[in-house]
Amino acid sequence: MTTIAAATSADLPALLELLGQSALPTAGLADHLDTTLVAHEAGHVVGSAALELYGTTALLRSVAVAPGLRGRGLGQELTRHALALARRRKIRTVYLLTETAGGFFPRFGFRAISRDAVDPAVQRSVEFTSACPTSALAMAAELERRAST
Repeated sequence: MTTIAAATSADLPALLELLGQSALPTAGLADHLDTTLVAHEAGHVVGSAALELYGTTALLRSVAVAPGLRGRGLGQELTRHALALARRRKIRTVYLLTETAGGFFPRFGFRAISRDAVDPAVQRSVEFTSACPTSALAMAAELERRAST
């Protein structure tokens, strides 16, 4: 059985390993552990999704699923949980950068935007300034106000 919960410092080594296996950047993630979600299965970290919060905007990052578990909907579930967390934190706009998942995120309301259209606070994040290449696609989703998620 797979469970999704808030990450703890004990999850960090396995989380960083998962991101490495997924060729995703790890820089700066430890600074946002309190808004990182992990999926556990049989006591192991098998998925992740993280938010970096910047006022009423956020950066969605580190959406990853262990290679052997891909294609089962876990990435979608992690993304839904992360967006629900963003709503609870009163986030209005969520941004992301991706090189490989541009076709995955539109189902959650994300659309491609130019990098210079991203909120300046998010543009100053480690992801934007150094961790992700400038070729990465920028996307944004406006979150509707829903009381229940």
